[in-house]
Amino acid sequence: MIVDFKLPHLGDGIHSADIIKVNVKEGEEIKLDQIVVEIETDKATVEVPSDVAGVVKKVYVKEGTKANVGEPLVAVETNSEQLAKDSDKQKARSEKLEGVNEKEEENSKPQIKNQKPEDFTTDNQQPITNDFQFKIPNLGENISSAHITKALVKVGDHIEQDQIVLEIETDKATVEVPSEVGGTIKEVKVKDGDNVAVGSVAFVIETTQSKESESKATSPKEKVLQVTNSQQPIIKKEEPFQKVEHSHAPSVVTLPRDIVQVVVPAAPSVRKFAREIGVNVRLIKGTGANGRISIEDVKAYAKSLNEQIQSGGLTAVAPGFAKEPLPDFQKWGEIERQPMSNIRRKTAEHLSYAWNTIPHVTQFDKADITELEKFRKENSNKVAEAGGKLTVTAILLKVISSAMKTFPQFNSSVDIEKNEIVYKKFVNIGVAVDTDRGLLVPVIRNVDKKNVIELSVELASLSKKARDKKLSLEEMQGGCFTISNLGGIGGTYFSPIINSPEVAILGVSKSSFEPVYINGKFEPRLMMPLSLSYDHRIIDGADGIRFLRWVVDVLENPTLLILH
Repeated sequence: MIVDFKLPHLGDGIHSADIIKVNVKEGEEIKLDQIVVEIETDKATVEVPSDVAGVVKKVYVKEGTKANVGEPLVAVETNSEQLAKDSDKQKARSEKLEGVNEKEEENSKPQIKNQKPEDFTTDNQQPITNDFQFKIPNLGENISSAHITKALVKVGDHIEQDQIVLEIETDKATVEVPSEVGGTIKEVKVKDGDNVAVGSVAFVIETTQSKESESKATSPKEKVLQVTNSQQPIIKKEEPFQKVEHSHAPSVVTLPRDIVQVVVPAAPSVRKFAREIGVNVRLIKGTGANGRISIEDVKAYAKSLNEQIQSGGLTAVAPGFAKEPLPDFQKWGEIERQPMSNIRRKTAEHLSYAWNTIPHVTQFDKADITELEKFRKENSNKVAEAGGKLTVTAILLKVISSAMKTFPQFNSSVDIEKNEIVYKKFVNIGVAVDTDRGLLVPVIRNVDKKNVIELSVELASLSKKARDKKLSLEEMQGGCFTISNLGGIGGTYFSPIINSPEVAILGVSKSSFEPVYINGKFEPRLMMPLSLSYDHRIIDGADGIRFLRWVVDVLENPTLLILH
């Protein structure tokens, strides 16, 4: 007789599942407990075994489609005697499937890995008689492969459960991988230096371990990854929907064998859909129970981004954050509204983008410019005769250009799309100019090839053009570094925002006399506060302070420029 094998009950509130893979075809003979389909619900990824044995007469479902609970998956031709024997096991198996989903809901994990047909039987005492295939485990969100740094076992070695058998390296960490089972290494399929995909077989282990002993192994939820250096652990003890913190530096980690990195409360199908349309699922706020993210949430988020792009306001708002409406200020008094100038709007959009995308670090220091100020005053007339004005900014242009030759990472840009760093062989420096229409940044080109007098003249000319509304677009492009000098206005320190795609900016504040302890006594010295903001993706803190100290040393000893 022909019977329909239907999608079993998967748990409360679960009415359907996505068909990930169909493992049988028409005309094929299948056995009881043979995996028929792999399905995915919003709570788990599960392999579903057949509750009947026989010959597949018809396959009702296709990969990539959705099936409802109770819907026929395949039609199987079987005899009545065999059907009677199989029916007693059907209820237990269905309850097991339901339990899988309920457990996943309780633990708030997005998937169940490595489910086997024997996991849905009730005989946990039966020993595993087949060779065990040890596979490269799931290493986290978006990690599809790993580099084998060291295979710690060889053919014939006897290993214990949880013994470290592999050291692997991903783009986030160096990981020690323990074995799921104990036994004897029968075959080694990887070697040092290999790049292997997640899920590929690394070893074949001959084992007699029972399923009961395996089930008593330490739960991944009770394990904490042990980090062998001073960095913070990549994963702490798991809690529902806990965000995973990743260290920038590689860390050595002991990986629990079934660990699942829970980054967001979303089903694998939802995360896959988000990746396919280029949306960062971590930025989406879920509308489901406990903040669970659905495909509709992803679509709504993508739609909101498109609307922001069309309105020209995307860069003014951090991704993942909604625009907050202003209150009605007229409730408290009279107001006046004026349209935002084009320069102000573009400045707001550009700086918002830079602030949202660049990890800023700002380093502060002071330079004793007492002797430099004497030099500036003594030579100001010579520069004036050439048509310029000898200012601290003009001198800083020359100092910074030399520093950029010494520290080339400050003359670079980060290309995230290509995973490359662009190092520039030219030195163009922008100078922020305060105008009645907003902040403008004219760029002085080839600073390293000009002397201080030439730089003073060009700086004065460009600043005047900026204030007279005669600055062209070309004269504001191509900068490698920016100087923002607020010393003529006042203040002590500030945190300037990097002018993307540059990687650093120097802020200069008002100089003032301060008592400095020199040769056993305090002397009045003219001190200039400096604020260096830099892109932490390419510039480390140590290099940041080295650059700034180099600038300070040259400002305090201008003759050092001759040596550089």
